[in-house]
Amino acid sequence: MNRNELRKADINLMVVFETLMLERNVTRAAEKLFLGQPTISSALNRLRTLFNDPLFIRVGHRMEPTARAEELILHLSPALDSLSAALSLTHDFDPSVSTMTFRIGLSDDVEFGLLPPLLRALRSEAPQVVFVVQHVDYWRIPDLLASGDITVGITQTRGLPANAKRKLLRHIRPSVLRADASDQPLSLDEYCARPHVLVSHTANITGFADEWLAQIGRQRHVVLSVPQYSALPALLAGTDMIASLPDYTAQAMAAAGSLFCEPLPFDTPTLDLSMVWLSHVDSDPAERWMRARLEAFMGGEVAS
Repeated sequence: MNRNELRKADINLMVVFETLMLERNVTRAAEKLFLGQPTISSALNRLRTLFNDPLFIRVGHRMEPTARAEELILHLSPALDSLSAALSLTHDFDPSVSTMTFRIGLSDDVEFGLLPPLLRALRSEAPQVVFVVQHVDYWRIPDLLASGDITVGITQTRGLPANAKRKLLRHIRPSVLRADASDQPLSLDEYCARPHVLVSHTANITGFADEWLAQIGRQRHVVLSVPQYSALPALLAGTDMIASLPDYTAQAMAAAGSLFCEPLPFDTPTLDLSMVWLSHVDSDPAERWMRARLEAFMGGEVAS
């Protein structure tokens, strides 16, 4: 391989190219890189000259990549990942004095149930570090990782990018949350008969519990669907409504003293909570520290 070709390259141009491939829009690429739009346009012109190809064709409000651009990104993205990893080895990370900003993605249930104890510890360990939390779901996390909006995310996961790494943190044990205290847990009949509140970020009125109940020939009655878990304590208070949610979220809500949690009255499939990140930040000292703290405070028993 002729390394002399590298003398023609400008790493900044490659970063611009990768961002344009992700955003397909000059304005959004400029915003993502904190650069002016004329700077991005100038970089694109230089890239077109360097690769002797238009690279992007405007189609409506989007810039669609050419066949050459699609081929280039297959080689450039792994190379940029490797370069980023190599450069990260040149510096150490001291959380006690760092002023870094970490961008992490958490699902709503994790933010409510598992973030507070982590944050209390990190405020002591890394008092000047800034944490920016974005909401993630299994369907949003690949795009947020790829765009750089987050560097690590914790949620249930399904399809992930080929360069993603995944760490199982804990098995999710669904629980029932209720406002009325009782010495006896709900029976299956009582669970199906009570009115239910469903948390759905997509405004659905059915969820996992409905699928599980259908498998045993039963059904429940959802009377309210809300977009986030934080509303549940106020909504359930003083009513006979119940909600099904992850054990760690239910326990956090019950800890306040006005709600009560118990296991679901029927067997459910295993759901997993995982931490995911992309390979280019795998060896970064700061990101490794962040992932270690997330695992320490959000992990649980994962033995089968």
